[in-house]
This record gives sequence, structure tokens and C-alpha cells, in this order.
Amino acid sequence: MAVKPTKAEKKIAYDAKLCQLLEEYTQILVVAADNVGSNQLQNIRKGLRGDSVVLMGKNTMMKRSVRIHAENTGNQVFLNLIPLLVGNVGLIFTKGDLKEVSEEVAKYKVGAPARVGLVAPIDVVVPPGNTGLDPSQTSFFQVLNIPTKINKGTVEIITPVELIKKGEKVGSSEAALLAKLGIRPFSYGLVVLSVYDNGSVFSPEVLDLTEDDLIEKFAAGVSMMTSLSLAISYPTLAAAPHMFINAYKNVLSVAVATEYTFPQAEKTKEYLKDPSKFAVAIAAAPAADSGAAPAAAAKEEEKKEEPAEESDDDMGFSLFD
Repeated sequence: MAVKPTKAEKKIAYDAKLCQLLEEYTQILVVAADNVGSNQLQNIRKGLRGDSVVLMGKNTMMKRSVRIHAENTGNQVFLNLIPLLVGNVGLIFTKGDLKEVSEEVAKYKVGAPARVGLVAPIDVVVPPGNTGLDPSQTSFFQVLNIPTKINKGTVEIITPVELIKKGEKVGSSEAALLAKLGIRPFSYGLVVLSVYDNGSVFSPEVLDLTEDDLIEKFAAGVSMMTSLSLAISYPTLAAAPHMFINAYKNVLSVAVATEYTFPQAEKTKEYLKDPSKFAVAIAAAPAADSGAAPAAAAKEEEKKEEPAEESDDDMGFSLFD
């Protein structure tokens, strides 16, 4: 008969396992495990098997093991995990892509009935339609102020009803009604709360960012820096083109208002003296663009029509005959 390990031996084994995982893996997902059953957790472990390991345990034991490992290795970045170990949480150590692992974890959600006293994670709305219940069951609907009618010997809900709001506790009447209707409104699974990557801790929403999102945020940052640079007249690489253009506009304004001139301002001053030249220049630009294409096509046609030079062989004799 196998001897069961003592509590002290279990703690030592758990500590050794967690320290080994911390040494082997650099990426960790901190997940909430509220209302997750043992069978569901086993299925998640099977789905992640290969490049990921799921480790559950008491928060005090995990914090203790993390502190010991940080002291033994001298790597203080592991201590960033300790503030995350709050509530019913677990750790998923992975070597795979964090986004793919997070999506894989989200697949293992199962429906659950509304139990009395449970805090609703979402709004629960009862849809309209035939319930299949006989007219003697109308008392449930009357208690909850749900409008109904009798249709073909069964109770029918007339309009959609918001039965439970998010954050409210499920009452006995609501739980009984949802059970009679066969509605399992809630779904539970491991929920990613935080991401640990080589000592850095960030929100799981970061995993959903695409390259387009990053480019958009970078462009917004450059725009803000440019605006600030222009406002305080501090030259930066982003603001330099705008500063040069603004300076040119200022000098051009002085040249237009006075007799002073420079080469880049002469054409503008000509247009101001004779606006008809500006109209002619605008009309000439589209015409030049439209004429360029036919001219190029004509040159191609001329090249095709030019006769090929005849060789000696084509003339029927050779100069060396």
C-alpha cells in the first residue's frame, strides 16, 4: 500500500514544481478560476498540453514559492507576480504565442444554471415566445411581473423581459423560472486577468492589438508631439517641415506687402498683379496631363510602323559570296 505524503512533503513538492516552472518559462497568464469545475479544468489542461502548463494552488503557497525563488536566483522580476495573486486565481506557464493560448483558454467555457445567491456576471433577458408551460405555472410570471398570455393551452411571454441585471444576486423566483424554461444564462471558464512576459506585466487587452492599431497610436503620438513643438516653438524632426512652411509663409507675406522680393515669391507676386495668369496656369495643367498620354501612344505606334532593316540573308545573297 502506497504511503500518502504528508502536508509538509506536499508543500515541498509544490514549491519545487513552481520554482522549476518559473525557471523554465518566461511567459505566464494569470487567470481567474471562479466557478470552474475539476472536469472543466482537466479539459483545459488537455487542450493546452504540449507548450503550456496549468498550475493551481493556494495564493499563500504561490507567493511564498515566488519569493523563495526570487531570493535564490537573485532575479527580483519574479516579485512582479505577487500583487497579481489575489482571489481564486491560477497560473498558465507557456512557451507558445500568448494570444493563441489566451484564445484557446477562452474556448473551454461551459453553460451554467442561475443558482440562488449567485452574483450575475451578465444581464439575463428572457426572450418572448411560447414557454411550453401549462397555465397553472403563471404564478411564477406574475411574481416577476412578466406579461404573458395563454396561447393554445400554454403560457406565452409577450415581450422580452430583463430578469436579472449584471451585478445583482439571483433570487429564488428568478432561479426557479429559468430552470423551468431550461435557460442556462451563465457561462464559466478561465478568464485571463494579467499577462507576465519576462518581468513585464500588462493587461490582456494588449494581446488584441494589431499592427494597424499600433500604427494608429504611433501616428497619434507623433501628431501630439508635433502640435506641442509648434506651440512652444521647439524644433523637432516631426515639427521641422511645418516650421519651414510657416516661415516661408511669413517671408512671402512680407514680400507681398513690400517691394522686397526673392525668386520663390516672384511668381506669386505676378499672380497677384494679374490674376488672369493664375487662371491660365490652372487651365494649362490638366491639358498638359491629358496630352501627355496620347503623345506617348503616338510614339509607340511610330516605332511599330518603322520597317525593320533588311539583312544580307533576307536580300538573297551574301557579301562574302
